[in-house]
Amino acid sequence: MKLLSVAIPCYNSEAYMRHCIDTLLTGGEEVEIIIVDDGSTKDHTAEIADEYAQNYPTICRAIHQENGGHGEAVNTGLRNATGIYYKVVDSDDWVNEEAFKQVLATLRRFVYGNETLDMLICNFVYEKEGAKRKRVMNYKTALPKNELITWDDVKIFMTGQYILMHSVIYRTELLFKCGLELPKHTFYVDNIFVYQPLPFVKTMYYLDVNFYRYYIGREDQSVNETVMIGRIDQQIRVTKLMLDYYDVTKIQNRKLRGYMVKYLEIMMVVSSILAIKSGTEENLQKKKELWMYLKQKNMPLYLRLRWGFLGQGMNLPGKSGRQVSIAGYKITQKFFGFN
Repeated sequence: MKLLSVAIPCYNSEAYMRHCIDTLLTGGEEVEIIIVDDGSTKDHTAEIADEYAQNYPTICRAIHQENGGHGEAVNTGLRNATGIYYKVVDSDDWVNEEAFKQVLATLRRFVYGNETLDMLICNFVYEKEGAKRKRVMNYKTALPKNELITWDDVKIFMTGQYILMHSVIYRTELLFKCGLELPKHTFYVDNIFVYQPLPFVKTMYYLDVNFYRYYIGREDQSVNETVMIGRIDQQIRVTKLMLDYYDVTKIQNRKLRGYMVKYLEIMMVVSSILAIKSGTEENLQKKKELWMYLKQKNMPLYLRLRWGFLGQGMNLPGKSGRQVSIAGYKITQKFFGFN
């Protein structure tokens, strides 16, 4: 059994996947790298995946599937994972090799010790094309460093400071236990990957290292603002799915409940901002329908989000009101690091 399984969803990724895989190979034999070729047709992604599987047979596995989208590639990785822990690294991203050693040492300590770790959290770096200063998402204000903690030990998550797919490593068994299965052919499901398992997480550990490097800069990237506006239906679909998983107002732990409410708040804000920025009546109607969906689904949550500071900012009337709403855009920029 491996210490860590890393899934790399690949779709026409030949231009950058080698760099991603090479940084992960530095983890050695304790790591299993599952390269999921998600029906690539335009380049040599499939051949590159097979090449690594052939050259590193004890570390790399290549899995080829019909195109199912990012979420299905993550599902496939999870279904095939033999590691005690599970991580997703997108094919245009990479990891810092020194930080990787510390990550593996931390996981190893818990696997061979007496305590169970459910979720390891590390920093990630926005590797934005052309940016001179690299912005780091860290969790120093929110989480005590270098100790096994529970939700009761969590401090303050600032607005715009969220645990994302880039920052998290889950215990594989926990992901099976919570029934995680991401929807096919849908973008932005990385939010579900992080959100759905949270009530099953009993223990966490914050390792303050800049581990994951999150590349931003390609025009066709899913977090490109124009692309996101074009895919607003998928953003709304993911938001509705997240609203449906739990009645978060009834989650007993106060700090877990507070964090999950804040996460749903940012999802509502992102969908609303995209609709407002698009400027079309059709998308503004979709925004209205999303808030109505929440109202009918969960009135206490609706009241909390609708009349909170961000919710009010998303629903001010008229053109001048929509201008004020753009202020909330800065928070979504921080969340996604739009390019």
